This record gives sequence, structure tokens and C-alpha cells, in this order.
Amino acid sequence: MVSPFLYFPDERLSLAELTAACLDGHLVALGEGFIPADAVETPWMRARSLLTLLGSRWAATRGSAAWVHGATAHEPACHHLQRVSPTRLRTLSGSRAEYHDVRMPSADVEVVAGVHVSTRPRTLADLARSGADADEELAREWARREPDLASAAREWLSRHPRFPHARRAAGVLEPDQDEVTRYTS
Repeated sequence: MVSPFLYFPDERLSLAELTAACLDGHLVALGEGFIPADAVETPWMRARSLLTLLGSRWAATRGSAAWVHGATAHEPACHHLQRVSPTRLRTLSGSRAEYHDVRMPSADVEVVAGVHVSTRPRTLADLARSGADADEELAREWARREPDLASAAREWLSRHPRFPHARRAAGVLEPDQDEVTRYTS
């Protein structure tokens, strides 16, 4: 389905025309596409903008999924994708995406705007266990903003104790004791 607010190169306009519209201030880049400069970014539009990158075989994970879910306003420079297809895939190398060929269970995937995205608890858990400073900072911030989601992510981690760095991730998602006493006082 073609969105009236999301443009992809060669769908209705060429890349040159879309880039010219950006230079004129009419469009801005979003994911793999472009949207009107005055359009509001929604999770649907963010997810749909990744359609050409993800296809039906990959799911957005980590920072990419966090961006789709609205946990961060900044699109990651390199998208993290994980396989949802039952068969192993040949990955394309490139600076735009990092491919993880371990199949993601269907229970950890939701479909947003026709593309696969890791669920919010799985996304937060993956950010917390990634080991990257930026991911851990985003995980801490998101967990502070949404304590119920942090609790769901900790539950996800407790159900998957064999995942790498699960214990460290649970520590990242623990509420700050100063904040707990402030809210309970």
C-alpha cells in the first residue's frame, strides 16, 4: 500500500526529485524514505519507512526498534536487524544495517505497518544486554520513563536466563533507589 505521506525512491518520484524536494524544504528523510517536512512522525510511519530495508524476512531490533516504538527521537545511523524467516539468509553487507542471523521467536515480534519489529519488552531487554554504552544509556532512560515496561523487560530476562549478559541487563533495568524512595514517600 502506498502511503500519501511516505515517499520511496522510484515509487512515485525519482531519488533526484525527492532529494530536490528535501533541498527545497518540502520533504525530510525518514528511514529509507521521505515524508513531508510538516508531517508528524508516528510509530507507523517510522516502521513503514524501513519496509525496503527489512522486507518480510527481517525484524527491526535494539535501537531501530526503540526508534520505531518512540523510545528515542533519533533514528540510528546503523539499523539492527534480526532474522524472522525460518530459513537462513544471505546478508548484504553495508553501512546502513547490521544483520543478526539468529532467528527471533515469533513471541518476541510484532507487526507494525506491515514490518516486523521486536516487542517493547524484548527491545528494552536487548538494549540493556547489548554492552554498547549508547544502548545501555537508552535502556536506562527508557526504563526510568516507563517503569512498567522495565518490569516487563526484567520478566522477559528472567524467562531467558541463558541469553548472553542477561544478569548485567537486569541490573541496568533495576530502578534507581533514589527514585524509588522519592516516588514512594
